[in-house]
Amino acid sequence: MHVVGTQVIPEQGGKRGFTVEFVGQGGEVVSVQLRNDSDRTLTSHNAIERAKTLMGELASFDETKATDKPAEPLLSARMSGDVEEMEEQLDQGLEDSFPASDPVSVTSSAIPTGKVRKH
Repeated sequence: MHVVGTQVIPEQGGKRGFTVEFVGQGGEVVSVQLRNDSDRTLTSHNAIERAKTLMGELASFDETKATDKPAEPLLSARMSGDVEEMEEQLDQGLEDSFPASDPVSVTSSAIPTGKVRKH
């Protein structure tokens, strides 16, 4: 693949990580999703290098050492009953949808004059 461009897309402003897209000359696109660690060391400046490193590790992966046994599925917070994690996900969702989650308020362009008109 002859790479003609790269794109770094932040997830939630980079708080959760970045998606790095490598665009090929023939229109092919390879996307690498990188999650930010607890130290927040992943930035838009080093995301491309980390994605390249990850793809290099993937390219050198030895299939003969892989198992045929399927991986155990990861349970979601709801399936595992993790109330604290569900609350955290709810808070994060509300933050991400702000200000759309604010209640609607009524506004008017009328200017009050204090005078009452008699008909």
